[in-house]
Amino acid sequence: MSYRQGRFWQPDVTVATVVVDDGRLLMVEERAQGQLVFNQPAGHLEPDESLQQAALRETREETGWEVELTHFVGAYQWKTEPAADGSDGRHYLRFAFAARPLRHHPEQPLDEGIVRALWMSPAELQAQAGRHRSPLVWQAVQDYLSGRRFPLSALQQIA
Repeated sequence: MSYRQGRFWQPDVTVATVVVDDGRLLMVEERAQGQLVFNQPAGHLEPDESLQQAALRETREETGWEVELTHFVGAYQWKTEPAADGSDGRHYLRFAFAARPLRHHPEQPLDEGIVRALWMSPAELQAQAGRHRSPLVWQAVQDYLSGRRFPLSALQQIA
């Protein structure tokens, strides 16, 4: 039965933050589906949270860095391959932000699954393309590097 036939469907709404300092990108190395992969600080939107609040929270939880959001980079849709059991793949709707680092809190434990936070040049990240968590990782970086930026006011939470 399809969504149009009455089956409930809901995408995974996520945020990601492209944090840049002196030409380097703040990335996380994390465990996902039994593999070590690279991703931006990213995660799911929580109830009663704005997209901007989610991006700030996820960045702090996954890297120990407090950041200031500077721009909205873009919204991205991506669907994973169907699961081994034949069920549909997951559908992600990701909102990517640009940010600058403010303060590091090295004593803060990192989220479950995060092995480490690290700074990488765009070339180093691109060289690890086979280890990106999803195609969304490089797409957001590529868009940022090409100058794609929108004001944060383009996104609003209506209370």
